[in-house]
Amino acid sequence: MSRGFVKEDDSQQPPIIPPRAALPPDTPNYVTPNGLEQLRAELTALEAERAQAEGNRDNDTDRTHRLSLYNGRIALLTERITSAKVVDPHTQPPKEVRFGATVALRTVSGGTPGSPSAKAGFERKFTIVGVDEADLAEGKVAFVAPIARAVLGAKLGKTVTLKLGPKEEVVEIVGISYADA
Repeated sequence: MSRGFVKEDDSQQPPIIPPRAALPPDTPNYVTPNGLEQLRAELTALEAERAQAEGNRDNDTDRTHRLSLYNGRIALLTERITSAKVVDPHTQPPKEVRFGATVALRTVSGGTPGSPSAKAGFERKFTIVGVDEADLAEGKVAFVAPIARAVLGAKLGKTVTLKLGPKEEVVEIVGISYADA
């Protein structure tokens, strides 16, 4: 039988390494001190998992695949840690939105009809963090996200226009703090 009709073993395929959070080209990898600690803790956990996988010799093919996956993830994470530029939020200007700020916005006008934010007076709050720290469920937004870019550099009490798809919403910066970062 010709080798052309024989299915190669899937285990010989290189593993697909999930990418890290997107960081635009030529953009510094800003992180908060807490974010750097999270990255280091993730690296420690991955290295422990890899060590456990190295010791498991039940199935050499599966073991090789898992080790390749761990090595790839560790390489990407190590690259992120090496490129990290730590920004201490407490050194930022207290009345200006910068990296590490927890920002409170109040809607002045605009928004999508029917959405809660369409009403004047609607408030939202989020913290601007590094791309690896971002977690919407925790109210942490990456500094490269459109909403973060729209408010960066704004001062307390000023208004900013957010582009929400085809609509625009005018919001006022009603709070800036650096305690939560």
